[in-house]
Amino acid sequence: MAASAGFLRVWKQRLNLGVPARRAFWGQWRKKPEELEATEPAVPVEKQPVLVCPPPRSRKYLPPKDIQSRLEARVREIFGSSISKDWQQVSLGESKLKYCLLAQLAEDLGHAVPNSRLHQMKSVSDVLAFYKTPVKDVSKFDELSTQELPPNLRIRWEY
Repeated sequence: MAASAGFLRVWKQRLNLGVPARRAFWGQWRKKPEELEATEPAVPVEKQPVLVCPPPRSRKYLPPKDIQSRLEARVREIFGSSISKDWQQVSLGESKLKYCLLAQLAEDLGHAVPNSRLHQMKSVSDVLAFYKTPVKDVSKFDELSTQELPPNLRIRWEY
């Protein structure tokens, strides 16, 4: 009985081949680590420059003196010359024409209508009112520091 148990153990090891035996058998077809070829990508990868945060954009806007004539010229160019003398009452109901007008004005003047105000631009007079309004790039604290304050009012800047 003891001989048969030993015999079974030997055959079991031979049939299972164990982990080291399997590696030796299948490992002969594997490439060795030093034999691996260094493959280069088909398309050369260009290193992208490191992105640097741009300086904060100035929102300052001073309307040009000839804003009305510029706007009238753009309106006549986009909507056609068949517009009546009252060109400021032209409706901006059609989205494509409204986009063309506002995009060209933003490019020309360097001041775009913000998304939150687009729905308010219903006629050319609304656009004219927007572009006539100057925009200051100064905070309220900066304004207070430059003004002459009454003697009973003091601002502590070092808090």
